Amino acid sequence: MRTERVFEESVAAKRRYLDDEDALATVERVGEAMAEALAAGDKVVLFGNGGSAADAQHIAAELSGKFRRERPGLPAVALTTNTSSVTAIANDFGYETVFARQVEGMVSAGDVVVGISTSGTSENVLRGIEAAADLGATTVGLTGESGGDLAGMVDHCVTAPSADTARIQEVHITVGHAVCGIVEGMLFD
Repeated sequence: MRTERVFEESVAAKRRYLDDEDALATVERVGEAMAEALAAGDKVVLFGNGGSAADAQHIAAELSGKFRRERPGLPAVALTTNTSSVTAIANDFGYETVFARQVEGMVSAGDVVVGISTSGTSENVLRGIEAAADLGATTVGLTGESGGDLAGMVDHCVTAPSADTARIQEVHITVGHAVCGIVEGMLFD
């Protein structure tokens, strides 16, 4: 694929998102839900597989460290960073439970839990979201254009307008940055 085409496709996916008022409103609601949870002393928990795991870690780092401004750290964690937990749970209970088991142990009502799956069908992400919902957490899904099963399970679903994994992930991280900006603006302006 030519380099120019990669950039053109990325811009086109983001343009489709930008032109969708409902999609933009969903991003606003997610940012507001996170800010309200954090202001109340609750936390943000994120997870996904592969590139989505990296996106979960990236967003958690922007919240716990800083996004654009110097401010106190915020309680945000990606469940993919503790390899001992991930591998022990996968070994003892099955990979499909790696997020649900961690959610059961650390999520409370009031938290915001973000499951990221480009297909919307990753069993471990679906089970993690289900566990979070059972605990009373606000649930968020980041997925691709089909939404998969994830879209129907969450309080807020960010659906990237593409079926191409790379384009979906590029929209997801842009959404993540937008949400972090909303959080900082609401909590520290």
